[in-house]
Amino acid sequence: MATRFRAIDGVEIAGEAEESGAALAGIDATGADVVVVDFRLTGGTGLEVLHSLAHSTSPVITIVLTNHSGAGFRQACLAAGAQYFFDKTSEFDLACDTIKRIAHERCARGLNYTGVHHV
Repeated sequence: MATRFRAIDGVEIAGEAEESGAALAGIDATGADVVVVDFRLTGGTGLEVLHSLAHSTSPVITIVLTNHSGAGFRQACLAAGAQYFFDKTSEFDLACDTIKRIAHERCARGLNYTGVHHV
């Protein structure tokens, strides 16, 4: 996935992690603007990351991109603070378009764009 994100014009990968604790530390250290989270992680779940980011003082846009796209998963992620939710299988291009739009909007408004942290 990160390879596809790197190919998006104007998007930089600020970090990657497979475990929730490492992800949160990396997000905090890099100051990423966008975090792409899968529901299932090696050490924990994407819900843990979403809950932590929702209560963080650092503003970050959270996007869930997962193969676990049933209604229950979607509702749980949105309730935990995800701003976007995409099915990897059928909505991957839409997720990439959303990331590109966010990056371009931030740059157009003169805001610094740090990049995407992939969890």
